[in-house]
Amino acid sequence: MARLRDCLPRLMVTIRSLLFWSLVYCYCGLCASVYLLKLLWSIGKGPTQTFRRVAREHPPACLNDPSLGTHCYVRIKDSGLRFHYVAAGERGKPLMLLLHGFPEFWYSWRHQLREFKSEYRVVALDLRGYGETDAPIHRENYKLDCLITDIKDILDSLGYSKCVLIGHDWGGMIAWLIAICYPEMVMKLIVINFPHPNVFTEYILRHPAQLFKSSYYYFFQIPWFPEFMFSINDFKALKHLFTSHSTGIGRKGCRLTAEDLEAYIYVFSQPGALNGPINHYRNIFSCLPLKHHMVITPTLLLWGEKDAFMEAEMAEGTKIYVKNYFRLTILSEASHGLQQEQPDIVNKLIWTFLKEETRRKDW
Repeated sequence: MARLRDCLPRLMVTIRSLLFWSLVYCYCGLCASVYLLKLLWSIGKGPTQTFRRVAREHPPACLNDPSLGTHCYVRIKDSGLRFHYVAAGERGKPLMLLLHGFPEFWYSWRHQLREFKSEYRVVALDLRGYGETDAPIHRENYKLDCLITDIKDILDSLGYSKCVLIGHDWGGMIAWLIAICYPEMVMKLIVINFPHPNVFTEYILRHPAQLFKSSYYYFFQIPWFPEFMFSINDFKALKHLFTSHSTGIGRKGCRLTAEDLEAYIYVFSQPGALNGPINHYRNIFSCLPLKHHMVITPTLLLWGEKDAFMEAEMAEGTKIYVKNYFRLTILSEASHGLQQEQPDIVNKLIWTFLKEETRRKDW
């Protein structure tokens, strides 16, 4: 009987793990079936249109706008990878490091590059596999440990030991992990529309609505097919993602201009440009939930309530993981691309948080 009691916790862990992975793979299969039907429907309607792709040889002028900053490159010694970033503001000022989400790149921080360069050295990075940053081929090169180490090494290469760290969407996930693993590197943490990673993994298993909203996480586990689906109809899926009423930028705020949209399509239409970004998602289920999860950095969480991908309840649940000053601001008419859609409000909220004297909670 005693041996049974000793084995029971391990047995429960094994059962939960089997159930979790069964759910992952079953949902992967379901998502693949849905997208395959979409592909067949598109081919049936017009095969020529389905496989059409416009050649884009030159970047839109907005990507070289000098008001956004200077294009720079740094090669990391340990990994050997070359990273691209855009920097604004004088060298020597405090560092503000900006981490973008999917499917984005440094340009999604254009409003913040202009806004904060007066008092910070603002660096908007192309994450591993994105834009002009090197993109290793194998999915193993995109494990969360690699992504966390990238940020640590980039800080060292830029000559800084700490920064104000801001992340949106997938960049928000990485920002949380940096604050957890290297708290001494983060003066203040600002995350936009991504909950603490443990909240995300716990919530998604208990709420079918969030499971549905996160279906792309499961679809991305499939080799090569997601990249192909994004590219058909001259990247129609990407265009829809940025412009539709439910997921697009600009519900009741700044909309993407035609040139902004073309900048995104240009970057992701380059050969192999989708493989790295989607590989970020292909390791996530083996890395979560986290073993260490408390955040001791002053934290601001900004959230668009109309986010089509993340339910707002997760934002509320995040505060239990922050053992320090924590502020949550939910914008009722904003959606997922908060820093692009409501830049004036977001920038004002960030300024207020940066100038606040924050004290650690008494626990």
